[in-house]
Amino acid sequence: MVLYFSGTGNSRYIAQRIAEALGDELLSMNDRIKAGDTSPVTSDERLVIVTPTNAWRIPRIVRDWLVKTSFPNAKQAWFVMTCGSEIGNAAKYNRGLCQGKQLTYMGTAQIIMPENYIAMFNAPQAEEARQIVARAEPDIDRVASAIAENQAFTPPRNNFYDRFMSGPVNPIFYSFFVKANAFTAGDACTGCGQCAKLCPTNNITIQNGKPVWDGNCTHCMACICRCPAEAIEYGKKSLGKPRYHFEAL
Repeated sequence: MVLYFSGTGNSRYIAQRIAEALGDELLSMNDRIKAGDTSPVTSDERLVIVTPTNAWRIPRIVRDWLVKTSFPNAKQAWFVMTCGSEIGNAAKYNRGLCQGKQLTYMGTAQIIMPENYIAMFNAPQAEEARQIVARAEPDIDRVASAIAENQAFTPPRNNFYDRFMSGPVNPIFYSFFVKANAFTAGDACTGCGQCAKLCPTNNITIQNGKPVWDGNCTHCMACICRCPAEAIEYGKKSLGKPRYHFEAL
């Protein structure tokens, strides 16, 4: 089974590609997390977990859902992490998660995809994004082939910087940066409610025709990058920046 969590479509696309190559079932963790559904998931022996990189690890809401959810038939787990540049030492924490779930850890693979974290960085323009995806295609094929052959992934880079970013920096980043208080909706907002529907943590409600953000944000960027009117800003940090979601390519 291939499980995915995705804010703007990168991880969903890769999960779909892997599932097609393997002939495996596809499951959206977004839907399960949004519904608060931690009921057991019936799968085959292998789990392929595809997620974005948040603060140099898998997103906390994904980790928490995986911890709470049982996979009675699963025996092995591969992690595939999308990122704009790097995943740090996320492999260490993925291995620990597998140990806690009594799963054989089969490695973590990094696949560079277009940046979407416009709360801090710049997303690429469409043509550059297409080129980044094209460069990722051979990596996706290699990942799918390794899983099909029941091979562990080659261990990713693990230097002092990686350990520092995934270790001490991760909790600091969540404490100081992963907040929703800077999100606002401007006059272009039509009150369509798309942002609330997409939010995996149910952190957005529509009040008086405009979205309002609460305090349970995971910074997946689904609301700001997928707003059809491009009416959402993240303070001044997103002003003038292109929005990115995979389907727009």
